[in-house]
Amino acid sequence: MDLSTYNHSFSLKNKILRLVWNCIRLILFRPFASRLFKKWRVLVLKCFGAKIDWSSHIYASVKIWAPWNLEIGKNSSLGPTVDCYNQGRISIGDNTVISQKTYLCASTHDYSQKDFPLILKPISIGNGVWIAADAFIGPGVSIENNAVIAARAVVIKKVEENTVVGGNPAKTIKLNRQLEL
Repeated sequence: MDLSTYNHSFSLKNKILRLVWNCIRLILFRPFASRLFKKWRVLVLKCFGAKIDWSSHIYASVKIWAPWNLEIGKNSSLGPTVDCYNQGRISIGDNTVISQKTYLCASTHDYSQKDFPLILKPISIGNGVWIAADAFIGPGVSIENNAVIAARAVVIKKVEENTVVGGNPAKTIKLNRQLEL
């Protein structure tokens, strides 16, 4: 690997949008932490291209790299200090909870190539999913409906529907027999 040959793959437009987003986030998003401003935060995200339902709850301490690469369904929540590193697209279904301190990472690098190129790998999270505190969801992961991800789990491959996983790397703990939402 020779990092002197690394080439940033984001356009000037993308970089300017991220700069503007980060300024707006500090001024119009983060200071409005009260639940009373829940819809305000959704509006700010929508203004930056997020596809997000009005019923969703996004905490003010959430860090979102690119709102235009984010899709969130009905009644879903991004908890306190969730880090949504969405250089690649992240889609979250309905009635899904992403608990505090979770890290969603939708990109990686190809370490086998000399110039270490960035690879965007979207994350897909289904309906009725609960991702417990401080979990890591890696690039290209798909989490199907009604799955539960245990606290501090490291998820690096697909999680099947109605499954509870945990550990590092995450492994099946049991089948989740709860009612479908």
